[in-house]
Amino acid sequence: MTQASPPLNSGAPQRFPVVVVGAGPAGLTVGNILRAAAVDCLVLETETREFIEQRPRAGVIEEWAVRGLEKRGLARNLLDRAELHSACEFRFDGERYRFPYGELTGSHHFVYPQPLLVTDLVREYADVRGGQIRFGVRDVRVHDIDTDRPSVSYTCQETGEQRTVHCDFVAGCDGARGVTRAALPPERVRVARHDYGIGWLALLAEAPPSADCVLFGCHARGFAGQMPRSPEVTRYYLQCPPGDDPENWPHERVWAELQERLGASGVPPLTEGRLIEKRVLDMHDYVVEPMVSGRLFLAGDAAHLVAPIAAKGMNLALHDAFLLGDALVARLTSGDDSGLGGYAEACLRRVWDYQEFSQWLSEVYHGTAAGDPFRAGTTLARLRRLFTSPAAAAAFAEQYLGTAARY
Repeated sequence: MTQASPPLNSGAPQRFPVVVVGAGPAGLTVGNILRAAAVDCLVLETETREFIEQRPRAGVIEEWAVRGLEKRGLARNLLDRAELHSACEFRFDGERYRFPYGELTGSHHFVYPQPLLVTDLVREYADVRGGQIRFGVRDVRVHDIDTDRPSVSYTCQETGEQRTVHCDFVAGCDGARGVTRAALPPERVRVARHDYGIGWLALLAEAPPSADCVLFGCHARGFAGQMPRSPEVTRYYLQCPPGDDPENWPHERVWAELQERLGASGVPPLTEGRLIEKRVLDMHDYVVEPMVSGRLFLAGDAAHLVAPIAAKGMNLALHDAFLLGDALVARLTSGDDSGLGGYAEACLRRVWDYQEFSQWLSEVYHGTAAGDPFRAGTTLARLRRLFTSPAAAAAFAEQYLGTAARY
């Protein structure tokens, strides 16, 4: 148990055992784990609650991650509402090839859009478990992380007042562009980065999915993907030049390319609909090492970014949050430092495993469009092997489901 801090608007000095910077899946999961153990914490978020509950993001959650949420009482709505996927489909050489990974492994994916998960997590944290959270904060800064008295300062949106919150630990969960990663001493940080040299046009369409599973189109014109999000909304991706302008892709061009790249013998045309989001993602990965400096612990995209090629980002964020939340509870309730001491190493094992799979899968997706006959030939050989070799199929299924790397 921890003693409650004074109300945030009281003007009294603020102190919490943990300050969590960022209210995404990682930060809210950490906050919920702490509150379940009666540990006080404060979550700081630069956006509004409405924004984070509506921001389009990932939607594929691996089964081990769902079980981790369920174990912590955070999966009730997800288990009731998520779609279960047990197969995906590759389309190449004008044919379709269904890959039934559920039959091979007994496991499946959950499709549950990230905005719904964030809505569940923030409601559980703030409304059910009584966690303190401040939305719309500005000028967030992290101080004295190499001492036993770190603090976080921010400007309150309502009053314009600058406030400082003292704490024992800071959880940096504020994403790729947040402030916590910048607080790491530069002389101690290595950022390993990989650029794929390609872009993806990310699309949301007001249209039902045109198949009952994820589709991967490996085409000479470039990769295309369909990722169902709900019965009414579908996520699509189209390979494009990095830095391309979404305005170069009007409605007619988008659907013409999707129809071409995802077309296959014997399948009906895609169901088209209004495009409600268009943005270009430049495909790159990075890993920050170490993920820890003094009393600051990074989690999620603040520590590592994996391109959406393998749909691993939200899963890695949840993995970090489970480990960090449990480790902070052990330290603050019983003085056990072992979890915090091994946190970064345990996270990075899965991070690097997922990064390697993302690189492998990128070649499968993009090799046929590289303009190199040798790469195209080896890519097609790799694809065919998935459907002729039980060993290759089993290895792919294990990595695709995230069951190879356990924590």
